[in-house]
Amino acid sequence: MKKTLCTIYKGSREDELYLYVEKGSDLSQVPEALLQRFGELREVMTLALSAERKLARVKTQQVLDDIQSKGYFLQLPPNIHAPVFTYGE
Repeated sequence: MKKTLCTIYKGSREDELYLYVEKGSDLSQVPEALLQRFGELREVMTLALSAERKLARVKTQQVLDDIQSKGYFLQLPPNIHAPVFTYGE
C-alpha cells in the first residue's frame, strides 16, 4: 500500500474550493489562472493518501491519479441547491 503525502490548500476567495498537491510541491505545476481564482492560499492540512483511504467528497484514486499526471487535484465546492418551497398556490 503506497502512500502519498498531500498538502491541502484553501483559498481566500471561494468556500469549499480545495487544492491538493504532493507535500513539498512548489505549486509551479498549478496554472496561474487557477491560483488567481483561489486568491491567497492557506494550508489546511496534510494527509497520507493511499487507494484504501476514503475521503468524504471525492474518490481517493482520482486525487492520486490527478496529482501524478497534472501535479495537483482541484476539489470543487459541492453543488448544493436549497429546496424551493411554495406556499398558498
